[in-house]
Amino acid sequence: MTTTYRNRADAGADLADRLADLADRSDNTVLGLVRGGVPVAATVAERLGAPLDVLVVRKLGLPQAPEVAFGALGPGGVKVLNPELADHVDPEQQAEVVRRETTELERRERLYRAGRPPLSLDGRTAVIVDDGLATGATARAAVAVARQLGARRVVVAVPVGSPAAYHALVTEADEVVCPQRPDDFGAVSRYYDDFHEVSDGEVTAMLGG
Repeated sequence: MTTTYRNRADAGADLADRLADLADRSDNTVLGLVRGGVPVAATVAERLGAPLDVLVVRKLGLPQAPEVAFGALGPGGVKVLNPELADHVDPEQQAEVVRRETTELERRERLYRAGRPPLSLDGRTAVIVDDGLATGATARAAVAVARQLGARRVVVAVPVGSPAAYHALVTEADEVVCPQRPDDFGAVSRYYDDFHEVSDGEVTAMLGG
């Protein structure tokens, strides 16, 4: 039986209960995936008593269907591709999508890191949080970024996800917490009463900016 969350904070409270073994430990950093994952992560961080930060990861959407990811980008030049989709995208079109999303990734990095040092995860447990898991490309990129930044352990926590994306991710993260994996997944928005587009202002406010 699937559950509909009232909003992203409600989903975060559910995840925090399932991550209770990580509460009040000094080596955790909770990372919200920008932008929709940040309100979920903010609740998780508060409940676990852990610092909140963000990972800026950009989905690489198919030219004819931008909501479907053929891969994703993260800071530091990290790029993850879904070969079953990426192999069918014209190389020139693929390069254009990468250029466009790289520009946006760099803009958001400047915006969200304003006045704060670069993210460091050296020796820490990175708890990567998003509002849902569709293709899994963004989360896979986030895992790669976290490891590149020195994370000792990487946990991915999402309230709902497609079974295929979940199973692909468990081979890359040290732990994946995803309480809902319906066979008829559809879209992440189906599982929220309030699934508004999160603004840059909301993200910076949650980060204390």
